[in-house]
Amino acid sequence: MNAIAPPLPRPVPLAPPASLGSTEAPPRHPLQVPWPALLGPLAAADAQALDALADTRLGTEGRMLFSRGDAAPAVVALLDGQAACGWWQPGRGLAAERVLHAPAWLALAGPWVDGRHSSDALAQSAVLLVALPVEPLRALLARQPLLALRFTDALAREVGRLDARLHELMHKDAGARLAAWICAQSADRPPAAVLRLAERKRDIASQLGMTPETLSRLMRSLSERGLIAVSGYQLRVLDASGLRLLAGA
Repeated sequence: MNAIAPPLPRPVPLAPPASLGSTEAPPRHPLQVPWPALLGPLAAADAQALDALADTRLGTEGRMLFSRGDAAPAVVALLDGQAACGWWQPGRGLAAERVLHAPAWLALAGPWVDGRHSSDALAQSAVLLVALPVEPLRALLARQPLLALRFTDALAREVGRLDARLHELMHKDAGARLAAWICAQSADRPPAAVLRLAERKRDIASQLGMTPETLSRLMRSLSERGLIAVSGYQLRVLDASGLRLLAGA
């Protein structure tokens, strides 16, 4: 792989620096990047062209992957592990705006817009990243229009996600936002299936624009109304139609 992306910076330490990991080059072995999961169906030649540009990197749990305002010379995807994007506050840690589970784009729009990261990103587990440097990628997309269309689609999905989030924050109260989030998390599961919450409750609350205390209060309220059952980090939807009604879906 081409070594193009600069070393990833450390965060303002919330704990002693020794507790934070370092980012290292991954072991040299063939890597199958799941481009279709990130971009949709691709021709073999397009996938090979992306592989030729890709730079992979490992990061340990607790490592800051990039910071707001940093130069963003490459689009970055999460290939393995879990990371969060949001606002880093010294002494308080990261206020997560979104938590990502691989495979997912970690930095897709910012590198194209102004060449700067618009948020902070923190590894919440050991992670494997892949970076595609913007200028060589731009030249590649000019030569391969179907691949350019795939990136346009991916950017459109990102805009749609941000638009939906803005709509919910502006037009739904906290209870409706939580109900909508639970509906989205359980959308592909059979009725009454157990949903294991993979994110910390403070991160869920942050993404929904509420405090952890408000999240806990609303979870209790939904349980008392017979809409859900919660035990620790396990949640079961008991009344899907009632939950959708509350969510305004």
